[in-house]
Formats: sequence, C-alpha cells, structure tokens
Amino acid sequence: MTRQSEGPPGPSLVALGWSDFFADQILPEEASALPVRIAAVHRSRITAISPIGPVRLVLAARTNTGDFAVGDWGLADPQSLLLQRRLARKTVLQRRTEGNPTPQLAGANIDTLFIVTSCNAEFDVARLERYLALANEAGITPVIVLTKADLTEDAGSYHAQAAALQRGLAVVVSNPKTGDATRDLQPWCGEGQTVAMVGSSGVGKSTMVNALAGAAPDQLQETGSIREHDAQGRHTTTSRSLHAMAGGGWVIDTPGMRTLHVSDAAAGIDELFAEITELAPLCKFRDCTHAHEPGCAVRAAVSDGRLEPERLARWRTMVADNRNNTPKPVKPGGGRPAPRRRPPTEAD
Repeated sequence: MTRQSEGPPGPSLVALGWSDFFADQILPEEASALPVRIAAVHRSRITAISPIGPVRLVLAARTNTGDFAVGDWGLADPQSLLLQRRLARKTVLQRRTEGNPTPQLAGANIDTLFIVTSCNAEFDVARLERYLALANEAGITPVIVLTKADLTEDAGSYHAQAAALQRGLAVVVSNPKTGDATRDLQPWCGEGQTVAMVGSSGVGKSTMVNALAGAAPDQLQETGSIREHDAQGRHTTTSRSLHAMAGGGWVIDTPGMRTLHVSDAAAGIDELFAEITELAPLCKFRDCTHAHEPGCAVRAAVSDGRLEPERLARWRTMVADNRNNTPKPVKPGGGRPAPRRRPPTEAD
C-alpha cells in the first residue's frame, strides 16, 4: 500500500471514524500533521488510510510495531509520511496468551464487537461469556451473531441461550450467503462506525467480512469449511486488517482464537454476571465467596430458582481464571505479593 497522490482522495476524517475525542488530543504545534488510521500492522511496516488515500508510513528508528493496533489513530508528517505519534485510544480490545505477560492487541477504537458463532456443536456458552467479558472491559458494545442457522431446525434455542448471557445483549441470526448480513447488521455499521469480528475458526467470520465489505470476487478473503463431526473450522484469517464496509463503516477481521484467556477483566465480569454482582452486597459476609458461607444471598437465589447453578459455576471459573491470569502488581523493592488462593468450591 503506497501513497496515492495522483489518485482519488481517501475518505473524510469523519467517515474514517474521527471524532472530538481524537481532535482534542492534537497540540497547537501539530495542527499541520496528517491524521492517519492504521489499517495493517506488520513486523517492520505499518500501512494506514488517510484523507489523501492509503499510505505506507515511515517509521522512526527503534519503532516497535507491536505497540500499534489496527484501528489506531496516528499523526504523520504530510510530506515524508513519518509517523510522529499514536493518539490515545477510545477503546482497545486485547487479550493475553498463555505464557506471554504482554497483552496481544486485537484492535483499537472499536465501537461494536461482533461475536460470531454457529448454530451447531461449535456453540459454547462459556466461550461466549469470555468474549463478552473482554468486550465489556474494553467499553465495546457486544453483539452475538449466529451463523449457519439454515443447517439446524432449532435456531430459536441458540438465540434464547445467547440472549440470556447478558442483560440487554443484542443477538442476530444471520446467513451472509443469502445477502442478509448487511441488512441484519446495518444498525452497527453506519458511516464512521468501526466493528470487529471475533470467533473460532470456521464459523463464518471471513464470509461475514466479505458480505459487509461488498467485496468483488477477486478481493474476497479466503473462507474455510467446518468439519461435520466436531464443528471445528479451518483457520483462514492469519492477520488483522481494516476493511471499508459498504454501509460506510469499517470492519476489523481477526484470526480465530483456539484458546481465550480472560485477564484484567474484573469490571467486565461484573457487568456480564450482573445478577450475581447485585446480589453480593446482600450476603452476610462482605468477602463471601458464594460457596459455603451462611447467609449467602447468591446461593439463596440458586436454591429458590432465581439463578441457575451452572451460571454460578461459570462465574466462579471465570473469576478464578481472571485472578490467575492477571499479572500481580510488583511491590516496592521488587518483591511480589504472595499468590492468592483459588475461590473455594462447594466441595471444600
């Protein structure tokens, strides 16, 4: 991708997703800088979209491209295209991979996260809840998109299960092969809006991106099939990239995630499990683990049928995973605090 100085101009800043949040960060001495939105990040180069068209940015020595995410806004010199600095993010979607203390950036300045899953054996409530917790923590609106509904006679059951995962959660049943994706998802895909696609490999993310982008046949992203015996898909998307949508917004496709570790997401978990969060202050003990203490309002809700025991069990698992995966703060002097014990269970 190179600068298109002789071609048609690029989209306006507003169409790219620019807002007062970013404009307010520009210093007086930066008034002549060129705002650019990062479209792809590679090991040694970064490409972007700007009002003058697509550009390949010039990076200063010792620039770490890992500090940038697709969807970031930056300021560049309008003549040399030297990237001067990255602007603060409105939102950032990130996750930690096992054994890596540094979060992996999945996308920045995202308005809506489409969590794509299919109406078959791939549908996993616990995994969907993990995606929801990460979206909540990032301040991104989550929407669950159910694909392959034409291959089941019980799409309504999948819809009901998904809608019950979080209060006010939007759930869309869409079949992009029939051309419905653009219509069904349009409320979140208007001019200047940015959405991201996440989900396991083979659930139809790339097909959905192609439909939203209105891609020509020679521009279509590769799509993969799902094995019938276990609903596992082949990985087709290998990197993150920003695509213009036919409706005027932008979509970030992401590689399929086989493992999803939750960390740094305490507030997102509280929002996801709001019914438990709201009951906790009614417990007899302030530090109630909702496992065995007397006077526990959460366990009382399980006993009288207001809360499903499986929901409480998944809450316990996610809280424990979040605690174990979130790096512990370093004490003054270099020491680390003692590791916390896992939450007790009914069997303890």
